[in-house]
Amino acid sequence: MKLGVNIDHIATLRQARHSQSPDPVYAAFICELAGCDSIVCHLREDRRHIQDRDVYLLKQVVKTRLNLEMALSEEIVKIALDVKPHQVTLVPEKREELTTEGGLDVIKNFEKIKKNVKRFHNAGIKVSLFIEPEENQILKSKETGAEFIEIHTGRYAEAKAEEDMQKELEKIVRATDYAISIGIRVNAGHGLDYHNTGPICRIKEIEELNIGYSIICRAVFVGLETAIREMLDIIRRESR
Repeated sequence: MKLGVNIDHIATLRQARHSQSPDPVYAAFICELAGCDSIVCHLREDRRHIQDRDVYLLKQVVKTRLNLEMALSEEIVKIALDVKPHQVTLVPEKREELTTEGGLDVIKNFEKIKKNVKRFHNAGIKVSLFIEPEENQILKSKETGAEFIEIHTGRYAEAKAEEDMQKELEKIVRATDYAISIGIRVNAGHGLDYHNTGPICRIKEIEELNIGYSIICRAVFVGLETAIREMLDIIRRESR
């Protein structure tokens, strides 16, 4: 199982002072040096953390893969088509949210998503859809032509009781099995940390976990390279 590191909150710290540091582009270099498999960033419409400049520079310097999270805003779509990251992950986005609150409604937005998946494919960009672990959303995701889904693990991560966590985990397992059965590849992420990632790692069909906030929080105390290596140790141990 692979690890994609989301560097948004390096930029959050920079934007708190509207300064030049810490630089998320330099952070990406450290992440790759530590052994991650891809760099993830979210160019939001309100530009609260990652800026246009970051995305363009990241495409130039990232040696693994650049996964650009984005809403289907025409402004952001045009930037993505210009930058040509290795992959885009389409997510829902609300200006008032602290972080992404749930999965993309592929059923409701099917035609718009399908149209833009084709645009990305024509530019040589792979597409993933960030969705809830629900069969109807997975089936529609497959019909858009996207290569991947990324299962939203937030409800699993936020569960307080062991019973609730197990129920959410079982939903993710069933969703993964269904996705594989209809021929769409699976990644997962949101809310994963050093305590709850292990059970997700045991779902063998999931190819990559995208983790950001918990790694950056850990990095405050141990450094970014160490924080990533610690997460990689968990993933490698639990996904054997």
